[in-house]
Amino acid sequence: SEEIKEKALAWYVCFIAPSEIDEINILNASFKAMSTCLFSLPIKPEKALIDGNRFTAESPCSFECVIKGDSKFGNIAAASILAKTARDHYMMKLHEQFPSYNWKKNKGYPTKEHQQAVSLHGGTEHHRKSFNWISKQVELPLEV
Repeated sequence: SEEIKEKALAWYVCFIAPSEIDEINILNASFKAMSTCLFSLPIKPEKALIDGNRFTAESPCSFECVIKGDSKFGNIAAASILAKTARDHYMMKLHEQFPSYNWKKNKGYPTKEHQQAVSLHGGTEHHRKSFNWISKQVELPLEV
């Protein structure tokens, strides 16, 4: 990601709060994040390539949706790397605050270990409440 940041003409990463994701759903949150990034670039793009089969948010430029675009276009792959490394960095910071959830390992994915931690300790403001397993607080066996 550091090389991308150094060599790209422009880049931007943003986060959507878990509470907002709960309100608008993960797909619309992804669209909103992409739109926010496009509008926040210091250089207005002529055209955006979007990874996936649809994009319904506002855009400051024309765009094209590309299925499996991260395997076809370097700029989509670069955006994916920036998003994933930013998320991983964020998860490491959350782990420092809330080590019980082991975010440094699961990176926010609902592993059985993470689900068990939520069952034992409850969720935080960093958890999406719309996940069925969080709202029900079911006890799940911890795999060793």
